[in-house]
Amino acid sequence: MKKIKLESVFNEFTLMGIAVSGAFYLGEYWEGIAVILFYLIGEWFQHKAVHKARSDIKALLDVRPETATVIYNNTYKITVPEKVQPGETIEVKVGEKVPLDGFLLEDSASFNTAALTGESVPRTLYKQEEVLAGMIASDKVVRIKVNKPYDQSTLARILTLVQDAAERKAPAELFIRRFARIYTPIVTGLAILVVILPYLYSLIKPEFIFVFDDWFYRALVFLVISCPCALVVSIPLGYFGGIGAASHKGILFKGGNYLDAITQINTVVFDKTGTLTQGVFSVQAISAAEGVSQKELLQLIASIESFSNHPIAKAIVKYAEEQSISLNSSLKITEFAGYGIKAVTNGKEVYVGNTRLLSKYGISFPYEISDMTETIVLCAMENKYLGYLSLADTPKPDAVQAIRELKDLNINNIQILSGDKQTIVSNLAEKIGVTQAFGDLLPEGKVAHLEQLKANSENRVAFVGDGINDTPVLALSDVGIAMGGLGCDAAIETADVVIQTDQPSKVAEAIKIGKQTHRIVWQNISMAFGVKLLVLLLGAGGMATMWEAIFADVGVALLAIFNAMRIQKWKE
Repeated sequence: MKKIKLESVFNEFTLMGIAVSGAFYLGEYWEGIAVILFYLIGEWFQHKAVHKARSDIKALLDVRPETATVIYNNTYKITVPEKVQPGETIEVKVGEKVPLDGFLLEDSASFNTAALTGESVPRTLYKQEEVLAGMIASDKVVRIKVNKPYDQSTLARILTLVQDAAERKAPAELFIRRFARIYTPIVTGLAILVVILPYLYSLIKPEFIFVFDDWFYRALVFLVISCPCALVVSIPLGYFGGIGAASHKGILFKGGNYLDAITQINTVVFDKTGTLTQGVFSVQAISAAEGVSQKELLQLIASIESFSNHPIAKAIVKYAEEQSISLNSSLKITEFAGYGIKAVTNGKEVYVGNTRLLSKYGISFPYEISDMTETIVLCAMENKYLGYLSLADTPKPDAVQAIRELKDLNINNIQILSGDKQTIVSNLAEKIGVTQAFGDLLPEGKVAHLEQLKANSENRVAFVGDGINDTPVLALSDVGIAMGGLGCDAAIETADVVIQTDQPSKVAEAIKIGKQTHRIVWQNISMAFGVKLLVLLLGAGGMATMWEAIFADVGVALLAIFNAMRIQKWKE
């Protein structure tokens, strides 16, 4: 009754109630019980499937820092970020998230900005440059002068975007519940006509003998046949089977409605770092100056970088070890934050770092290096330039396969959005076969780009990402897909589909499973309506008994259940 009051008198619950009451009136108690039982089993399976999918996903973590350390007259006070006012100074320890936007008071400091921009390279900021809420202090304790209240901070705006985008996405409604609003009143009306029309006909033709009990029996048989048991059981089971099949492949759908939605996708937009790339740096090229071998250059740079904990330094050392190059550990090291390292070996000064470091000591190097957008580590000894290493985040092994399989599904509008530099994003796109790539985007830029795509009503957009910076677009897209292995909790919770294996090629597989589930569900709908229509006509004509009604209801339901379970054995 609660369901009827909240939604509409005309739904599958109403028809089921009438059909069960009719079965009990006719003395067919097992039929009435079976109708209820099958429906409850179907509902249980569907709820079990959704619960299982959600239980495999971590609950949404509130990514906002809960506290802020404020400095008052050289004393520390821990408070909530909402109470900190612009102009006050806060302190952030290594590994902590910055709770509010502000200006850096240190000479320089390194911050992990991946959560906000998706940039794979830690960013070095200098005194009086703006630090954004959500960044993570990487190398030292820093002090920041707050310049915005909490509700205007970058992190708070991202969370607001998630909420707004989620509100714009209308919840999907299962077909049977939409159709029941038409199906139920029609069937109920026809059942009434089964009794009324013969009675009216007997008034016109007195020779026609109207027996109320006979026609009432036919009407009740008609109602039992029309009970949507096969639909309300097999449809949830179809989606349950699709969710189960996807789970075996490392793909979690959060509900059957997303299995339907993913079949309509014709545009796929990828984040870059952590989604199409591994998020791990590797040496891509070694450029040595004349008179210096690549091996000597790599050995020198790796020996010096072995004293640093920076991700780029670790990547260089790992590469040298893979090349079986021995490292020199007897070096005197001086590190300059934001520049690089100065070392002394055999009485000679060696500089390893960025262009700022060489420029600081007046060491000339090829001018074209300043225009390069890749991550570059230069090396010089005394005043002589020796060469450089270029590093990049490497594509995932199946990135090319992911794009190819999407194109095989006739999805040709494939794009990349990233906070990384445009040249880096374009290089990756060219490698994996994507023609549209957009870099230098903050979360607001990604949202604006996706809204532009969705402005065209023909576009059905899936967004694939893994970071907190992706959560607004995951919520705004028609289907949000998150990388669940290394993805952040906020992205995983916001998404509609979670790929546990972090493989982008699973996006195409998810679409294939959705389409196969969709076919099976519609096979069941067609079979149920086809058989029921035939037996309904026979029942109205008095040529079908309650046994035929049982077959049309329970028998078709069982056939539909067996058909629905085929998806669980789905193989690509």
